[in-house]
Amino acid sequence: MPTPDIADAPHWPVVHTIGVDGMLISFSDTLDEAANRAALAFREALEDAGLQGVLETSTSLASVYLRFDLRAADHKVMRSALDAMLRQNDWYETPLPSGRTLWRVPAVFGTDLAPQLDEAAAMAGLSPDQAIAALCAAPLRVQAIGFAPGQPYLGQLPPEWDLPRQTGLTPQVPEGALAVAIRQMVLFSVSTPTGWRHVGQTALPLFRPDQPEPFTLRPGDDVQFVAVTREEFENIRRNDALGGATSQAAN
Repeated sequence: MPTPDIADAPHWPVVHTIGVDGMLISFSDTLDEAANRAALAFREALEDAGLQGVLETSTSLASVYLRFDLRAADHKVMRSALDAMLRQNDWYETPLPSGRTLWRVPAVFGTDLAPQLDEAAAMAGLSPDQAIAALCAAPLRVQAIGFAPGQPYLGQLPPEWDLPRQTGLTPQVPEGALAVAIRQMVLFSVSTPTGWRHVGQTALPLFRPDQPEPFTLRPGDDVQFVAVTREEFENIRRNDALGGATSQAAN
């Protein structure tokens, strides 16, 4: 576990030392829209700053990780540079990074392809039709990529979707499965067991190792689901390599 460098933490943002060559800048200890936006914006600023010794950066739901070369910068120098950057802006009010993409992704909800829609809808206090409308109502931000290559965590959903994970595991959901829990949706990039409820199914390939950019989605992108019938979905799956997804520059 990381050890806070500030004795009276939490006082956000907090910088943690991770191992011998890593640092973690945390903007909250809970999932929060402003903290996620801050993490995305700070990572972009960190990449643009070109700090000496930084080897890689990545974001989680509310944090930024960086790994650095100890031959180029020691912990004191890197910590001082990070503290200076954190003081430059109110990162919780900083706009999202530039170059984001809005994706519209066809999905079939319910049927035998996504058998837990009715259960999840009932837990949210909605009918299945209301649940589908709610899940497709607005774009959801790619808050982070994780667990499997190219796999997005999407959110946040309205409060009624603060559903707990299942107490047991669904033995397997297929690639492209759309699942819901804790005010988030996950779009699975691989077939896997899960404790999240499987409510929709897409044909969007999320990990394409043969492409120059192997991950289809990036943190900060927006994804809006478009409900289609089972027949429409099967036609898309047979005939469209991108699963019917379309993209444009996000606002």
